Amino acid sequence: MFIDTGSDVSWVQCKPCSRCHSQADSLFDPSSSSTYSPFTCSSAACAQLRRDGQGNGCSGSQCQYIVNYGDGSRTIGTYSSDTLSLGSNAVSNFQFGCSQSESGLLLNDQTAGLIGLGGGAQSLATQTAGSFGKAFSYCLPPTPGSFGFLTLGAATSGFVKTRMLRSTHVPAYYGVLLQAIRVGGRQLNIPTSVFSAGSIMDSGTIITCLPRTAYSVLSSAFRAGMKQYPPAQPRGIFDTCFDFSGQSTINVPSVALVFSGGAVVDLASDGIILDSCLAFAANRDDSSLGIIGNVQQRTFEMLYDVGGGAVGFKAGAC
Repeated sequence: MFIDTGSDVSWVQCKPCSRCHSQADSLFDPSSSSTYSPFTCSSAACAQLRRDGQGNGCSGSQCQYIVNYGDGSRTIGTYSSDTLSLGSNAVSNFQFGCSQSESGLLLNDQTAGLIGLGGGAQSLATQTAGSFGKAFSYCLPPTPGSFGFLTLGAATSGFVKTRMLRSTHVPAYYGVLLQAIRVGGRQLNIPTSVFSAGSIMDSGTIITCLPRTAYSVLSSAFRAGMKQYPPAQPRGIFDTCFDFSGQSTINVPSVALVFSGGAVVDLASDGIILDSCLAFAANRDDSSLGIIGNVQQRTFEMLYDVGGGAVGFKAGAC
């Protein structure tokens, strides 16, 4: 399952599925579960779904959902409930989407669906808060072949923490305030006002997107620290790229993100260079919401202490 802190509805591919990506395991068959139940259109759960902008009408009397993601992809299906098994724990009446159609989702055959970990009513974190508490954490591994973890009811000590910002307009988002960036231990000359739009933590977005002014300063400073490597042509959204041909080892300047409250997060090398390029991108302008993406979160245990109002980072956790 893919985990996404930027959305709420969890979903799995279900039989029958008219437009699904291939997966190694069998599709979930609702008819084989004695505890599966689709929500009716008149149910409170369906009403909440509509209020949150994710209702998609009815199919007969069954509630339909739609989730549109920021990259233009989406999933459509029947909003349902079933018993969710988490190790030795069982969560009764867990609400999720039974996906019958999807488009644009970049999921591989090892992925059967998505776990929504946002702050809204439908997310796994919210639905299980009564059982496990209002905190969860995860660690995203540096490579596809290695292992990470997800912990519900996570311990909240031992982390570098910054204040969590929430919005009533978009309850799914966990916001943070980035205030500065350091390269090679030196703080870059970026006015704090450049970061005033704020940022969200989004494990479902690959690359961290910075205000355009901040990215420009970061790119220049990083190039200066990489003068020993020839520049290379841009690759997709990456414009700060290098030619590492013939290099057995690569020395990369450290990059640290500084959040409100003095939280300094020194990124792992996997969160700095991707495909021979600086693994950051620029927003359209400085007024757009920033995103702290999953590449920069890799190897950290990421804590979302919803009850305590904090986001935490613990290096080298996976």
